[in-house]
Amino acid sequence: MRVLGLGDNIIDRFIDRQVDYPGGNAVNVAVFARRHGAESAYLGVFGDDELAGFLRGCLEAEGVDTSYSQVKHGPTGISRLHVVDSDRVFLGWNGGGVTVSDPLELDAELLAYISGFDLTHSSVYSGLESQLAALRETNTLVSFDFSSEPEYRSTEYLARVAPLVDLALISCGELPPEQADALLRSIHAAGAPLVLGTCGTAGSRLFDGTQILTHPAHLHQDPTQLRDTMGCGDAALAGFATSLLADGWSRRRPPTPEALRRGLERAAEAAKVQCTVEAAFAHPRSWRDETLPVR
Repeated sequence: MRVLGLGDNIIDRFIDRQVDYPGGNAVNVAVFARRHGAESAYLGVFGDDELAGFLRGCLEAEGVDTSYSQVKHGPTGISRLHVVDSDRVFLGWNGGGVTVSDPLELDAELLAYISGFDLTHSSVYSGLESQLAALRETNTLVSFDFSSEPEYRSTEYLARVAPLVDLALISCGELPPEQADALLRSIHAAGAPLVLGTCGTAGSRLFDGTQILTHPAHLHQDPTQLRDTMGCGDAALAGFATSLLADGWSRRRPPTPEALRRGLERAAEAAKVQCTVEAAFAHPRSWRDETLPVR
């Protein structure tokens, strides 16, 4: 079982803690898939500043291969946030750094490399939408995080991206169930065969083209265990996808209803565990740390 995180990386800067953590949708899914037993890698663009060296070192410490990633001149993306009642609140970002301003070009060598993975995960923050068609030709399954911003739910955006992905992830925490279900159906109608909606403490909802499957969240009885909700959606996606892959999911072999239910259970447990972890996957770096070497 091989899983690739493709695209975005970023530093999550917690203003209240005065601590930086590694993050990014593609980065997080690669790390979480590794923790679920997959052989995983991250493919993207790192800046040439000290934060990039820190971020890359954290990935390698987690057993995630970064050998095909590129280093380009420019800064690492920084997302500023703080925690309020265990929930992460975003305060803004610097535009994503060189990962966004000078993204990967998927040439023949990189596409050949990607073809060796069972699943490749990317997101709206990776700037790779124009290259998804080439990615899909490698026959890797493609999962894609549509996040929560309205511009990524427009008819035009869904028509461009949804037909090129096999599993869509969407954040539905702010929506009542009937609106969440309508959103899942619209993404499926646009072309994504499986659509997973994460709904916070309301659990998750999945549409497979036939029925809406729901699953309750696994909630902690002891609130003192909670750290923050950073990375919970990525953890759920990784748990769900690795469960389906273990059950034999491929483009020619869609998951059975039983496999989907097992995946939703794995997703709920993964999200529960994630709430006890600081930031996405820990590795804190105090702002007062000594300068780290560039890698």
